[in-house]
Amino acid sequence: MMLSALAQLSTLVPLAAMTGRLWYALPLVASVSLVYAATRHEAMPAILNHAWRFGLWILVFMLGVAAIVQVTTWTL
Repeated sequence: MMLSALAQLSTLVPLAAMTGRLWYALPLVASVSLVYAATRHEAMPAILNHAWRFGLWILVFMLGVAAIVQVTTWTL
């Protein structure tokens, strides 16, 4: 019983080991989206709107890649 719980826990190691580092992604995503949006627009409302949408797109993409990595590291 205990060994199966440890085996299941070991499959979460790739993402669980990096949860502390994932917090560094939030300011990076925010700054990249703001800079990218500022290169496309000049008005502040348009910049913020585009940065919000682009930042959300980046986060969804990162979660999708993390999910793919997690699924491929599972051992059945």
